[in-house]
Amino acid sequence: MKLKVILNSTGLTLKHISVIFIFPVIFALFYKEYSSIPAFIISGIITFIFGVLFCLNDASEKDIDNITRTEALLIVLSVWGMFALVCAMPFMFFNLSFVDSLFESVSGISTTGASILADYSLYPKTFFIYRSLLHWFGGMGIIVLFIAILPKFAVAGRQMFFAEAANPREEKITPRIRHTASRLWTIYIILTVIQILILKFMGLDLYNALCTVFATISAGGFTNTAEGHLYYAPKFVWVIGFFAFLAGSNFLLLYRVLINGKIGELFKNEEFKVYTAIIAIISLSIATILVFEQNANILDALRNAFYETASTMTSTGSACADYTKWPLSAQVLIFILMFIGASALSTGGGIKVARWIYIIKFLKRELKKIAHPNLILPVKLDNRVVPQDIGGQIVIFIMFFMAFYAISAIIVAFIEQDAAIAITGSITMLSNTGPGMGAVIGPMGGYSEMHTLTKLIFTLNMFAGRLEIIPFLAILNKDLWQIKR
Repeated sequence: MKLKVILNSTGLTLKHISVIFIFPVIFALFYKEYSSIPAFIISGIITFIFGVLFCLNDASEKDIDNITRTEALLIVLSVWGMFALVCAMPFMFFNLSFVDSLFESVSGISTTGASILADYSLYPKTFFIYRSLLHWFGGMGIIVLFIAILPKFAVAGRQMFFAEAANPREEKITPRIRHTASRLWTIYIILTVIQILILKFMGLDLYNALCTVFATISAGGFTNTAEGHLYYAPKFVWVIGFFAFLAGSNFLLLYRVLINGKIGELFKNEEFKVYTAIIAIISLSIATILVFEQNANILDALRNAFYETASTMTSTGSACADYTKWPLSAQVLIFILMFIGASALSTGGGIKVARWIYIIKFLKRELKKIAHPNLILPVKLDNRVVPQDIGGQIVIFIMFFMAFYAISAIIVAFIEQDAAIAITGSITMLSNTGPGMGAVIGPMGGYSEMHTLTKLIFTLNMFAGRLEIIPFLAILNKDLWQIKR
Protein backbone atom coordinates (compact mmCIF):
# COMPACT_ATOMS: atom_id res chain seq x y z
CA MET A 1 0.00 0.00 0.00
CA LYS A 2 1.44 3.33 -1.09
CA LEU A 3 0.62 5.74 1.73
CA LYS A 4 2.24 8.64 -0.12
CA VAL A 5 -0.30 8.31 -2.95
CA ILE A 6 -3.21 8.37 -0.50
CA LEU A 7 -1.80 11.42 1.27
CA ASN A 8 -1.03 13.17 -2.01
CA SER A 9 -4.51 12.69 -3.45
CA THR A 10 -6.12 13.73 -0.17
CA GLY A 11 -3.87 16.78 0.01
CA LEU A 12 -4.75 17.91 -3.51
CA THR A 13 -8.41 17.53 -2.66
CA LEU A 14 -8.04 19.53 0.57
CA LYS A 15 -6.42 22.40 -1.29
CA HIS A 16 -9.42 22.56 -3.60
CA ILE A 17 -11.87 22.18 -0.69
CA SER A 18 -10.31 25.25 0.95
CA VAL A 19 -11.85 27.34 -1.83
CA ILE A 20 -15.33 26.47 -0.52
CA PHE A 21 -14.82 28.71 2.51
CA ILE A 22 -14.57 31.76 0.27
CA PHE A 23 -18.29 31.59 -0.53
CA PRO A 24 -19.65 32.11 3.02
CA VAL A 25 -17.16 34.99 3.43
CA ILE A 26 -18.70 36.67 0.38
CA PHE A 27 -22.18 36.21 1.83
CA ALA A 28 -21.04 37.54 5.20
CA LEU A 29 -19.74 40.68 3.51
CA PHE A 30 -22.97 41.06 1.54
CA TYR A 31 -25.13 40.77 4.66
CA LYS A 32 -22.65 42.77 6.77
CA GLU A 33 -22.23 39.91 9.24
CA TYR A 34 -18.55 40.67 9.74
CA SER A 35 -18.25 38.69 12.96
CA SER A 36 -18.88 35.49 11.00
CA ILE A 37 -15.96 36.00 8.63
CA PRO A 38 -13.07 34.77 10.88
CA ALA A 39 -14.67 31.32 11.24
CA PHE A 40 -14.46 30.67 7.51
CA ILE A 41 -11.17 32.40 6.79
CA ILE A 42 -9.38 30.48 9.56
CA SER A 43 -11.01 27.20 8.49
CA GLY A 44 -10.00 27.81 4.88
CA ILE A 45 -6.39 28.57 5.82
CA ILE A 46 -6.11 25.49 8.05
CA THR A 47 -7.60 23.31 5.31
CA PHE A 48 -5.16 24.65 2.72
CA ILE A 49 -2.19 24.17 5.05
CA PHE A 50 -3.14 20.54 5.67
CA GLY A 51 -3.52 20.09 1.93
CA VAL A 52 0.00 21.40 1.34
CA LEU A 53 1.45 19.23 4.13
CA PHE A 54 -0.24 16.11 2.76
CA CYS A 55 1.29 16.83 -0.64
CA LEU A 56 4.86 17.01 0.72
CA ASN A 57 5.83 13.58 -0.60
CA ASP A 58 7.41 12.15 -3.71
CA ALA A 59 4.37 10.42 -5.20
CA SER A 60 4.98 9.99 -8.92
CA GLU A 61 2.47 9.74 -11.75
CA LYS A 62 3.44 6.08 -12.12
CA ASP A 63 2.51 5.48 -8.48
CA ILE A 64 -0.79 7.23 -9.02
CA ASP A 65 -1.59 5.31 -12.21
CA ASN A 66 -0.88 1.95 -10.57
CA ILE A 67 -2.78 2.26 -7.32
CA THR A 68 -4.47 -0.84 -5.99
CA ARG A 69 -8.12 -1.32 -5.18
CA THR A 70 -7.32 -1.00 -1.48
CA GLU A 71 -5.60 2.31 -2.07
CA ALA A 72 -8.50 3.57 -4.19
CA LEU A 73 -10.94 2.72 -1.39
CA LEU A 74 -8.69 4.39 1.16
CA ILE A 75 -8.60 7.53 -0.98
CA VAL A 76 -12.40 7.57 -1.01
CA LEU A 77 -12.59 7.26 2.78
CA SER A 78 -9.71 9.65 3.39
CA VAL A 79 -11.15 12.35 1.14
CA TRP A 80 -14.64 12.08 2.64
CA GLY A 81 -13.32 11.84 6.19
CA MET A 82 -11.13 14.91 5.84
CA PHE A 83 -13.90 16.75 4.02
CA ALA A 84 -16.19 16.15 7.01
CA LEU A 85 -13.57 17.22 9.55
CA VAL A 86 -12.53 20.47 7.88
CA CYS A 87 -16.16 21.42 7.19
CA ALA A 88 -16.92 20.91 10.89
CA MET A 89 -14.44 23.61 11.92
CA PRO A 90 -16.64 26.68 11.21
CA PHE A 91 -19.46 25.23 13.33
CA MET A 92 -17.20 25.19 16.37
CA PHE A 93 -16.74 28.97 16.00
CA PHE A 94 -20.50 29.24 16.56
CA ASN A 95 -20.27 27.50 19.98
CA LEU A 96 -21.15 23.98 18.84
CA SER A 97 -19.27 21.10 20.45
CA PHE A 98 -16.93 18.96 18.33
CA VAL A 99 -19.43 16.07 18.18
CA ASP A 100 -22.30 18.40 17.28
CA SER A 101 -20.14 20.15 14.68
CA LEU A 102 -19.11 16.83 13.15
CA PHE A 103 -22.74 15.67 13.11
CA GLU A 104 -23.83 18.86 11.35
CA SER A 105 -20.93 18.67 8.91
CA VAL A 106 -21.50 15.04 7.95
CA SER A 107 -25.23 15.69 7.71
CA GLY A 108 -24.42 18.49 5.29
CA ILE A 109 -21.92 16.79 2.98
CA SER A 110 -23.87 13.51 3.00
CA THR A 111 -27.03 15.51 2.11
CA THR A 112 -28.89 13.98 5.04
CA GLY A 113 -30.25 17.25 6.41
CA ALA A 114 -30.64 16.11 10.01
CA SER A 115 -29.72 18.86 12.46
CA ILE A 116 -28.69 19.21 16.08
CA LEU A 117 -29.76 22.87 16.17
CA ALA A 118 -32.37 23.70 18.79
CA ASP A 119 -32.73 27.48 18.58
CA TYR A 120 -32.31 28.75 15.01
CA SER A 121 -32.49 32.38 16.13
CA LEU A 122 -29.01 32.13 17.63
CA TYR A 123 -27.26 31.95 14.27
CA PRO A 124 -26.69 34.50 11.49
CA LYS A 125 -27.72 34.16 7.84
CA THR A 126 -24.17 33.28 6.81
CA PHE A 127 -24.31 30.24 9.08
CA PHE A 128 -27.37 28.86 7.27
CA ILE A 129 -25.98 29.71 3.85
CA TYR A 130 -22.88 27.71 4.74
CA ARG A 131 -24.96 24.71 5.85
CA SER A 132 -26.83 24.74 2.55
CA LEU A 133 -23.58 25.09 0.60
CA LEU A 134 -22.33 21.91 2.27
CA HIS A 135 -25.34 20.16 0.78
CA TRP A 136 -24.67 21.58 -2.65
CA PHE A 137 -21.00 20.60 -2.70
CA GLY A 138 -21.64 17.36 -0.84
CA GLY A 139 -24.40 16.14 -3.13
CA MET A 140 -23.30 15.05 -6.52
CA GLY A 141 -21.37 18.25 -6.93
CA ILE A 142 -18.25 17.45 -4.88
CA ILE A 143 -17.89 13.99 -6.45
CA VAL A 144 -18.10 15.41 -9.95
CA LEU A 145 -15.84 18.30 -9.04
CA PHE A 146 -13.15 15.93 -7.75
CA ILE A 147 -13.19 13.91 -10.95
CA ALA A 148 -13.20 16.98 -13.17
CA ILE A 149 -10.30 18.84 -11.52
CA LEU A 150 -8.16 15.83 -10.55
CA PRO A 151 -8.05 13.96 -13.88
CA LYS A 152 -4.73 12.25 -13.21
CA PHE A 153 -6.41 10.31 -10.38
CA ALA A 154 -8.42 8.33 -12.89
CA VAL A 155 -8.77 5.19 -10.82
CA ALA A 156 -9.53 6.96 -7.55
CA GLY A 157 -11.87 9.32 -9.33
CA ARG A 158 -13.66 6.41 -10.90
CA GLN A 159 -13.92 4.73 -7.52
CA MET A 160 -15.45 7.85 -5.99
CA PHE A 161 -17.81 8.09 -8.92
CA PHE A 162 -18.95 4.51 -8.39
CA ALA A 163 -19.50 5.25 -4.69
CA GLU A 164 -22.28 7.55 -5.90
CA ALA A 165 -23.36 5.59 -8.99
CA ALA A 166 -25.79 2.96 -7.73
CA ASN A 167 -26.70 1.85 -11.25
CA PRO A 168 -26.16 -1.93 -11.58
CA ARG A 169 -24.10 -1.34 -14.68
CA GLU A 170 -21.56 1.31 -15.68
CA GLU A 171 -23.26 3.88 -17.90
CA LYS A 172 -21.25 6.37 -19.92
CA ILE A 173 -22.19 9.29 -22.12
CA THR A 174 -18.58 9.92 -23.13
CA PRO A 175 -15.49 7.68 -23.42
CA ARG A 176 -13.82 9.34 -20.42
CA ILE A 177 -15.28 9.49 -16.94
CA ARG A 178 -13.97 13.05 -16.64
CA HIS A 179 -16.15 14.16 -19.54
CA THR A 180 -19.11 12.37 -18.04
CA ALA A 181 -18.47 14.16 -14.76
CA SER A 182 -18.31 17.56 -16.44
CA ARG A 183 -21.69 16.96 -18.04
CA LEU A 184 -23.19 15.91 -14.72
CA TRP A 185 -21.73 19.05 -13.19
CA THR A 186 -23.25 21.09 -16.03
CA ILE A 187 -26.78 19.78 -15.50
CA TYR A 188 -26.33 20.26 -11.74
CA ILE A 189 -25.52 23.95 -12.21
CA ILE A 190 -28.28 24.45 -14.78
CA LEU A 191 -30.96 23.05 -12.47
CA THR A 192 -29.61 25.15 -9.59
CA VAL A 193 -29.76 28.38 -11.60
CA ILE A 194 -33.22 27.60 -13.01
CA GLN A 195 -34.72 26.97 -9.59
CA ILE A 196 -33.16 30.14 -8.14
CA LEU A 197 -34.56 32.21 -11.01
CA ILE A 198 -38.02 30.66 -10.71
CA LEU A 199 -38.22 31.24 -6.95
CA LYS A 200 -36.93 34.80 -7.32
CA PHE A 201 -39.42 35.50 -10.12
CA MET A 202 -42.22 34.18 -7.90
CA GLY A 203 -41.26 36.61 -5.14
CA LEU A 204 -38.96 34.71 -2.78
CA ASP A 205 -36.06 36.78 -1.43
CA LEU A 206 -32.48 35.86 -2.41
CA TYR A 207 -31.44 34.54 1.01
CA ASN A 208 -34.31 32.07 1.31
CA ALA A 209 -34.03 31.16 -2.36
CA LEU A 210 -30.35 30.26 -2.04
CA CYS A 211 -30.80 28.25 1.17
CA THR A 212 -33.74 26.39 -0.36
CA VAL A 213 -32.19 25.70 -3.76
CA PHE A 214 -28.82 24.52 -2.45
CA ALA A 215 -30.64 22.06 -0.17
CA THR A 216 -33.12 20.93 -2.83
CA ILE A 217 -30.97 20.23 -5.90
CA SER A 218 -28.58 18.27 -3.69
CA ALA A 219 -31.49 16.33 -2.15
CA GLY A 220 -30.25 17.63 1.18
CA GLY A 221 -33.00 19.16 3.25
CA PHE A 222 -31.37 21.71 5.55
CA THR A 223 -33.69 24.66 6.13
CA ASN A 224 -32.99 28.03 7.72
CA THR A 225 -35.92 27.81 10.16
CA ALA A 226 -37.02 25.18 12.65
CA GLU A 227 -40.41 24.96 10.91
CA GLY A 228 -38.99 23.85 7.57
CA HIS A 229 -41.12 25.04 4.64
CA LEU A 230 -44.34 25.40 6.65
CA TYR A 231 -44.17 29.17 6.33
CA TYR A 232 -43.80 29.09 2.53
CA ALA A 233 -46.76 29.95 0.30
CA PRO A 234 -48.25 26.94 -1.55
CA LYS A 235 -46.83 28.08 -4.91
CA PHE A 236 -43.29 27.79 -3.55
CA VAL A 237 -43.94 24.34 -2.11
CA TRP A 238 -45.04 23.02 -5.53
CA VAL A 239 -41.86 24.33 -7.15
CA ILE A 240 -39.56 23.00 -4.43
CA GLY A 241 -41.30 19.62 -4.55
CA PHE A 242 -40.88 19.42 -8.33
CA PHE A 243 -37.16 20.18 -8.16
CA ALA A 244 -36.77 17.63 -5.35
CA PHE A 245 -38.33 15.15 -7.78
CA LEU A 246 -35.75 16.14 -10.43
CA ALA A 247 -32.92 15.86 -7.89
CA GLY A 248 -33.96 12.27 -7.27
CA SER A 249 -33.91 11.44 -10.98
CA ASN A 250 -30.99 9.97 -12.91
CA PHE A 251 -28.80 12.94 -13.91
CA LEU A 252 -27.47 11.21 -17.02
CA LEU A 253 -31.07 10.77 -18.11
CA LEU A 254 -31.79 14.44 -17.38
CA TYR A 255 -28.74 15.41 -19.43
CA ARG A 256 -29.98 13.44 -22.43
CA VAL A 257 -33.44 14.94 -22.09
CA LEU A 258 -32.60 18.57 -21.30
CA ILE A 259 -29.36 19.02 -23.24
CA ASN A 260 -29.64 16.52 -26.08
CA GLY A 261 -33.40 16.93 -26.44
CA LYS A 262 -34.13 13.20 -26.24
CA ILE A 263 -37.47 13.52 -24.44
CA GLY A 264 -38.45 10.01 -25.49
CA GLU A 265 -35.79 8.66 -23.14
CA LEU A 266 -38.10 9.43 -20.22
CA PHE A 267 -40.66 6.94 -21.49
CA LYS A 268 -38.07 4.27 -22.27
CA ASN A 269 -36.12 4.37 -19.02
CA GLU A 270 -37.49 1.64 -16.76
CA GLU A 271 -36.18 3.10 -13.53
CA PHE A 272 -37.62 6.56 -14.22
CA LYS A 273 -41.04 5.09 -14.97
CA VAL A 274 -41.04 3.09 -11.74
CA TYR A 275 -39.66 6.05 -9.76
CA THR A 276 -42.39 8.34 -11.10
CA ALA A 277 -45.10 5.73 -10.57
CA ILE A 278 -44.14 5.19 -6.93
CA ILE A 279 -44.24 8.93 -6.18
CA ALA A 280 -47.58 9.32 -7.99
CA ILE A 281 -49.23 6.33 -6.31
CA ILE A 282 -47.98 7.11 -2.80
CA SER A 283 -48.85 10.81 -3.18
CA LEU A 284 -52.42 10.04 -4.27
CA SER A 285 -52.79 7.43 -1.53
CA ILE A 286 -51.67 9.84 1.19
CA ALA A 287 -53.82 12.65 -0.21
CA THR A 288 -56.84 10.36 -0.16
CA ILE A 289 -56.13 9.40 3.45
CA LEU A 290 -55.82 13.06 4.46
CA VAL A 291 -59.07 14.02 2.72
CA PHE A 292 -61.17 11.20 4.12
CA GLU A 293 -59.63 10.81 7.58
CA GLN A 294 -58.72 14.41 8.42
CA ASN A 295 -61.21 16.28 6.21
CA ALA A 296 -58.33 18.13 4.58
CA ASN A 297 -58.83 20.45 1.64
CA ILE A 298 -58.18 18.50 -1.58
CA LEU A 299 -55.56 20.90 -2.96
CA ASP A 300 -53.78 21.15 0.39
CA ALA A 301 -53.82 17.37 0.72
CA LEU A 302 -52.41 16.87 -2.79
CA ARG A 303 -49.70 19.47 -2.26
CA ASN A 304 -48.58 18.18 1.13
CA ALA A 305 -48.79 14.55 0.05
CA PHE A 306 -46.75 15.14 -3.10
CA TYR A 307 -44.13 17.21 -1.34
CA GLU A 308 -43.61 14.83 1.58
CA THR A 309 -43.55 11.82 -0.76
CA ALA A 310 -41.01 13.38 -3.13
CA SER A 311 -38.96 14.81 -0.27
CA THR A 312 -38.77 11.50 1.61
CA MET A 313 -38.19 9.20 -1.36
CA THR A 314 -35.44 11.39 -2.79
CA SER A 315 -33.90 11.73 0.70
CA THR A 316 -34.34 15.51 0.56
CA GLY A 317 -36.02 15.32 3.95
CA SER A 318 -37.38 18.87 4.24
CA ALA A 319 -41.03 19.25 5.22
CA CYS A 320 -44.02 21.43 4.39
CA ALA A 321 -46.22 19.68 6.94
CA ASP A 322 -45.84 17.78 10.20
CA TYR A 323 -46.55 14.27 8.97
CA THR A 324 -46.28 12.91 12.52
CA LYS A 325 -49.79 14.34 13.00
CA TRP A 326 -51.15 12.47 9.98
CA PRO A 327 -53.11 9.21 10.32
CA LEU A 328 -50.95 6.15 11.03
CA SER A 329 -51.56 4.68 7.56
CA ALA A 330 -50.07 7.80 5.94
CA GLN A 331 -47.07 7.70 8.27
CA VAL A 332 -46.44 4.06 7.38
CA LEU A 333 -46.29 4.99 3.69
CA ILE A 334 -43.75 7.72 4.47
CA PHE A 335 -41.70 5.22 6.49
CA ILE A 336 -41.67 2.73 3.59
CA LEU A 337 -40.31 5.41 1.26
CA MET A 338 -37.21 5.72 3.45
CA PHE A 339 -36.23 2.18 2.40
CA ILE A 340 -36.74 2.75 -1.33
CA GLY A 341 -34.58 5.75 -2.12
CA ALA A 342 -34.06 7.81 -5.23
CA SER A 343 -32.85 6.91 -8.72
CA ALA A 344 -29.34 5.76 -9.57
CA LEU A 345 -26.93 8.56 -10.46
CA SER A 346 -29.06 11.11 -8.67
CA THR A 347 -28.13 13.29 -5.71
CA GLY A 348 -30.57 11.31 -3.56
CA GLY A 349 -29.68 8.56 -1.11
CA GLY A 350 -31.20 5.26 -0.05
CA ILE A 351 -31.07 1.82 -1.60
CA LYS A 352 -32.15 3.24 -5.00
CA VAL A 353 -35.01 2.27 -7.31
CA ALA A 354 -32.77 0.44 -9.81
CA ARG A 355 -31.70 -2.04 -7.15
CA TRP A 356 -35.27 -2.73 -6.09
CA ILE A 357 -36.30 -3.32 -9.70
CA TYR A 358 -33.53 -5.87 -10.01
CA ILE A 359 -34.40 -7.59 -6.73
CA ILE A 360 -38.07 -7.93 -7.69
CA LYS A 361 -37.17 -9.39 -11.08
CA PHE A 362 -34.60 -11.65 -9.47
CA LEU A 363 -37.17 -13.01 -6.98
CA LYS A 364 -39.73 -13.56 -9.75
CA ARG A 365 -37.15 -15.54 -11.69
CA GLU A 366 -36.24 -17.66 -8.67
CA LEU A 367 -39.92 -18.44 -8.06
CA LYS A 368 -40.28 -19.59 -11.66
CA LYS A 369 -37.19 -21.79 -11.33
CA ILE A 370 -38.87 -23.69 -8.49
CA ALA A 371 -41.36 -25.07 -11.00
CA HIS A 372 -38.87 -25.10 -13.90
CA PRO A 373 -35.41 -25.94 -12.49
CA ASN A 374 -33.72 -25.87 -15.91
CA LEU A 375 -35.14 -22.51 -16.85
CA ILE A 376 -32.59 -20.02 -18.17
CA LEU A 377 -34.01 -16.56 -17.74
CA PRO A 378 -31.56 -13.66 -17.39
CA VAL A 379 -32.61 -10.60 -15.42
CA LYS A 380 -32.82 -7.49 -17.59
CA LEU A 381 -33.00 -3.77 -16.90
CA ASP A 382 -33.92 -1.53 -19.83
CA ASN A 383 -33.72 -4.64 -22.03
CA ARG A 384 -30.10 -5.21 -21.08
CA VAL A 385 -28.97 -8.33 -19.29
CA VAL A 386 -27.56 -7.69 -15.81
CA PRO A 387 -24.42 -9.84 -15.37
CA GLN A 388 -24.66 -12.35 -12.55
CA ASP A 389 -21.69 -10.90 -10.67
CA ILE A 390 -23.27 -7.44 -10.64
CA GLY A 391 -26.61 -8.94 -9.65
CA GLY A 392 -24.87 -10.68 -6.78
CA GLN A 393 -23.37 -7.38 -5.67
CA ILE A 394 -26.85 -5.83 -5.58
CA VAL A 395 -28.14 -8.63 -3.37
CA ILE A 396 -25.13 -8.35 -1.08
CA PHE A 397 -25.49 -4.58 -0.87
CA ILE A 398 -29.11 -4.81 0.29
CA MET A 399 -28.17 -7.49 2.83
CA PHE A 400 -25.39 -5.30 4.21
CA PHE A 401 -27.70 -2.28 4.22
CA MET A 402 -30.35 -4.09 6.24
CA ALA A 403 -27.78 -5.59 8.61
CA PHE A 404 -26.17 -2.20 9.19
CA TYR A 405 -29.59 -0.73 9.85
CA ALA A 406 -30.63 -3.48 12.27
CA ILE A 407 -27.41 -3.31 14.29
CA SER A 408 -27.48 0.47 14.63
CA ALA A 409 -31.19 0.43 15.53
CA ILE A 410 -30.60 -2.13 18.29
CA ILE A 411 -27.69 -0.18 19.77
CA VAL A 412 -29.57 3.14 19.68
CA ALA A 413 -32.62 1.49 21.25
CA PHE A 414 -30.52 0.51 24.27
CA ILE A 415 -28.96 3.99 24.50
CA GLU A 416 -32.08 6.12 24.03
CA GLN A 417 -34.71 3.71 25.38
CA ASP A 418 -36.99 4.92 22.60
CA ALA A 419 -38.17 2.63 19.79
CA ALA A 420 -39.24 5.45 17.46
CA ILE A 421 -35.83 7.09 17.62
CA ALA A 422 -34.01 3.78 17.14
CA ILE A 423 -36.14 2.33 14.33
CA THR A 424 -36.82 5.44 12.30
CA GLY A 425 -33.70 7.40 13.19
CA SER A 426 -31.35 4.64 12.06
CA ILE A 427 -32.97 4.23 8.65
CA THR A 428 -33.32 7.95 8.01
CA MET A 429 -29.60 8.39 8.77
CA LEU A 430 -28.53 5.43 6.66
CA SER A 431 -30.70 6.48 3.73
CA ASN A 432 -29.59 10.14 4.17
CA THR A 433 -33.19 11.31 4.53
CA GLY A 434 -33.00 13.43 7.69
CA PRO A 435 -36.17 13.52 9.80
CA GLY A 436 -37.61 10.39 11.36
CA MET A 437 -40.88 9.65 13.11
CA GLY A 438 -42.24 10.87 16.42
CA ALA A 439 -42.18 14.20 18.19
CA VAL A 440 -38.46 14.08 19.00
CA ILE A 441 -36.87 13.47 15.58
CA GLY A 442 -39.87 14.12 13.35
CA PRO A 443 -39.89 16.91 10.73
CA MET A 444 -40.50 19.54 13.43
CA GLY A 445 -37.99 18.01 15.84
CA GLY A 446 -34.23 17.56 15.86
CA TYR A 447 -31.29 15.61 17.21
CA SER A 448 -30.00 18.10 19.78
CA GLU A 449 -31.20 16.07 22.77
CA MET A 450 -29.69 12.77 21.61
CA HIS A 451 -27.02 11.05 23.68
CA THR A 452 -23.48 11.70 22.45
CA LEU A 453 -23.07 8.03 21.52
CA THR A 454 -26.30 8.16 19.51
CA LYS A 455 -25.02 11.20 17.63
CA LEU A 456 -21.79 9.37 16.82
CA ILE A 457 -23.66 6.27 15.64
CA PHE A 458 -25.96 8.37 13.48
CA THR A 459 -22.92 10.23 12.11
CA LEU A 460 -21.40 6.89 11.15
CA ASN A 461 -24.70 5.87 9.53
CA MET A 462 -24.79 9.04 7.44
CA PHE A 463 -21.19 8.56 6.38
CA ALA A 464 -21.62 4.88 5.53
CA GLY A 465 -24.91 5.48 3.77
CA ARG A 466 -23.41 8.13 1.52
CA LEU A 467 -20.50 5.85 0.61
CA GLU A 468 -22.96 3.04 -0.18
CA ILE A 469 -21.75 0.93 2.78
CA ILE A 470 -19.78 -1.67 0.81
CA PRO A 471 -16.66 0.52 0.26
CA PHE A 472 -16.86 1.35 3.96
CA LEU A 473 -17.11 -2.31 5.00
CA ALA A 474 -14.59 -3.53 2.43
CA ILE A 475 -11.82 -1.46 3.96
CA LEU A 476 -12.40 -3.29 7.26
CA ASN A 477 -11.68 -6.63 5.58
CA LYS A 478 -8.08 -7.63 6.38
CA ASP A 479 -7.88 -9.80 3.24
CA LEU A 480 -8.32 -6.74 1.06
CA TRP A 481 -5.17 -5.24 2.54
CA GLN A 482 -3.14 -8.30 1.55
CA ILE A 483 -4.24 -8.65 -2.07
CA LYS A 484 -2.82 -6.41 -4.76
CA ARG A 485 -5.37 -5.61 -7.46
